[in-house]
Amino acid sequence: MSHHGVGLRAVLRPAALLTAGALAVPLLAGCGSDEEASRPLAGPDIGLVARDKVAEGGTLKWAVDAVPETLNTYQADADAGTSRVAQAVLPSMFRSDANGRPQVNPAYLESAKVIETEPRQVVLYKLNQQAVWSDGREIGAADFAAQWRALSGKDSAYWTARNAGYDRIEKIERGSGDLQVRVTFSRPYADWKSLFSPLYPKDVMGTPDAFNDGARRKLNVTAGPFKVEKVDTAKKDVVLTRNPRWWGSPAKLNELVLHAVDRDKRVSALADGTVQIADIDAADAERIKAAGGAAGSPLQGGGRTSASRLRSWALAHGFDAEQVKAGRKKLRKAITRYLEQQQELRAFGVRKSLEPAYTQLALNGAGGMLADERVRRAVARALDREELAKVVLTPLGLPAVPVGSHLALSGQDAYADGSGALGGPDVKEAQALLTDAGWVAGGPVKERKQGEKAAGAERGKGDQEKKSDGGKDGEYIVGEDDNKADQHESAEERREKGDEGGKHLAQDGRQYSGKDLKQGGAPGAYAPRGTAAPAGAVTAPLAKDGKALDLRFVLPSGPGSQTLDTVAARISAMLTKVGIRTTITKVSDESYFKDHIASGDYDLALYSWPSSAFPATDARPIYGKPIPAADGSVNIEQNYTRVGTDQVDQLFDQAASTLDEDEARDLIRKADSRIWAAAASIPLYQRPELVGVRKDVVNAGAFGFRTPVYEDMGFLKKGAKIAPGPTATK
Repeated sequence: MSHHGVGLRAVLRPAALLTAGALAVPLLAGCGSDEEASRPLAGPDIGLVARDKVAEGGTLKWAVDAVPETLNTYQADADAGTSRVAQAVLPSMFRSDANGRPQVNPAYLESAKVIETEPRQVVLYKLNQQAVWSDGREIGAADFAAQWRALSGKDSAYWTARNAGYDRIEKIERGSGDLQVRVTFSRPYADWKSLFSPLYPKDVMGTPDAFNDGARRKLNVTAGPFKVEKVDTAKKDVVLTRNPRWWGSPAKLNELVLHAVDRDKRVSALADGTVQIADIDAADAERIKAAGGAAGSPLQGGGRTSASRLRSWALAHGFDAEQVKAGRKKLRKAITRYLEQQQELRAFGVRKSLEPAYTQLALNGAGGMLADERVRRAVARALDREELAKVVLTPLGLPAVPVGSHLALSGQDAYADGSGALGGPDVKEAQALLTDAGWVAGGPVKERKQGEKAAGAERGKGDQEKKSDGGKDGEYIVGEDDNKADQHESAEERREKGDEGGKHLAQDGRQYSGKDLKQGGAPGAYAPRGTAAPAGAVTAPLAKDGKALDLRFVLPSGPGSQTLDTVAARISAMLTKVGIRTTITKVSDESYFKDHIASGDYDLALYSWPSSAFPATDARPIYGKPIPAADGSVNIEQNYTRVGTDQVDQLFDQAASTLDEDEARDLIRKADSRIWAAAASIPLYQRPELVGVRKDVVNAGAFGFRTPVYEDMGFLKKGAKIAPGPTATK
């Protein structure tokens, strides 16, 4: 399994989840003409063909993480599956093109623009005259007004997850005709294009009961190329069928079925035909790629094969420890099944792009050592972000360019590399910052008691380490000198004591020194005890007031977390070079965000955010200054680093309130520079998007910035061909 943030305005999920299903976020209007626009680092890879090459009919089964708990995207428990359903069955006023730029969706809009700015901002929507709900009623001002009232925040009976933007609307009324909607704002709102996407019918938004409960498991009225036929929790399916009242190009598919499949079972589901398209991780992508060649077999025509040979073959082909340790009979059976699946996987390919999302290193500045900005800046200056991007993306054949902004990605209007406000990798500068903060190499250190946690951010009263099922959680220290006894032992002597290499240190619950860390190793693997420390590493830890500079690095331990393990290992090695130790703690996926990130029980962590073209609205909760409450608590919203400034808040407010697109873009870039300078969130790399797809499935796959066009998805006609196209743009 892998982790991913599903949306800036939805429930957060851990970054190890490499899902493509981020909540759809509309994009900002085009940039000014005085500056050349940036371009996406990688374009869509979807098997793009014209509609006349798509066969009529068929059922496409698409893997999702879970059956959505709600079909209302504006509720707190909405997820990526909720968003996917909404895109297929509901109106969206704008949709993103392949370059990450918003385009009026002609199925619903003829135009939408600001027609007045004084005394109030007024936006006029001119609707497509054919646009109707599935019950035959025209889409109109009544639907816009009902959604505004539900999401304005004025009626607490509506259990809404957000009201940003809707709280600035003063009134909604008909224009000169039924197909015109006038939206008047009480305050200027630059991000007005983020509103009414998706748009729900007044039947859903009209009353609190309908909003809170009516759209959780069914949508009786829709207005897209598909409609919701049923939500079958027993079969783990959401079944979408053609909407007979759809006025646009008719859907090619008879049915689109969203089927819940666990991340670690995706390849099996593809091989046995349970699904035809699924987001996958790097290991699964490599397996699909390998299926095109001869896998070889250790089974000698069904004859007897030595257990050691079977185990060696299984290890080389990615079998897990339990399978490898199984008896020969069970292992032979597993290998047979593996080879059968490889035959089936020849019908599949991997489509790849970069998600509109990035992975960051988060530094908890609420207390402890990272409350000092100099220490945070030293951590940031110790990192070679280009190397980290290459570790993740180069093996996948994707552009390995570090992300230069917290608030936009390359291709979006607000994107500019603001990392210069912090500075590039510089070991000497990092060490100087630590010296200035009072940390001394080789200073006296008070020994920690057995089982005592690393000194870092303050933990809540009664907080305890969460253990994952199977006892796989544990911690090990990177950058700590061996104890005196170990210093006099050779690697050979330690091996004789049973301290052998080859064990996954993140899962054995023991503690290891910086000498245990292997640079450049395979994903998820670390060097055995006794391996030489990285070149240039500080031999003595930094200390201050009797405490070592030891940061607690929290990571998820579930399947698919190997990429984060690898990135964390590289980061730890880089920090070791400036004298910073890291205690890497593996926790269960279930507790990672709830019990650690959200509660502040970490010093360092890796997780992802999707990028929004409306950062003034959507990124404000992530980077806004935490607000103390009267009861002594602190409202952090989604700012899990707990670091913010009044200046950043002011820049967000100004950007959200200016209707000058160039000025808004410049304000966002200034805010990003200030966020870089605070050094609490360090963007690393844009997340890879890997999708396993049956080779005859077209107009679907790795979408990148592009909004899916559901009516064009389907199966390639016999005799037609998919034109090859590059994934990466130059």
